[in-house]
Amino acid sequence: MKTKDELPECPVATTVQLIGSKWKLLILRNLLVRPWRFNELKSNLEGISQKVLTDSLRSMEEDGIITRTVYPEVPPHVEYALSELGESMRPIIKSMEEFGLNYKSL
Repeated sequence: MKTKDELPECPVATTVQLIGSKWKLLILRNLLVRPWRFNELKSNLEGISQKVLTDSLRSMEEDGIITRTVYPEVPPHVEYALSELGESMRPIIKSMEEFGLNYKSL
């Protein structure tokens, strides 16, 4: 997690810094439904590169938005899920969904 000194003063800017990229928002959207494995996310997020997915997941884990669970199997099984902090973003994503639906119906 970032320290308070590393975050912008504006709370909106803080939120944008944490989840403002296209890919982070779409990862978050998926993880609101259920935990996902890396390759499932990569397949579902059309156009995302392995590097961008890896970097986004690492950043979101460092910021405390998601959790990464490694299961001791061969081959290793890694699952990504929302943390409690990530779950608290559910209303933000729901509002974005509602806006998108309303906009499309204009």
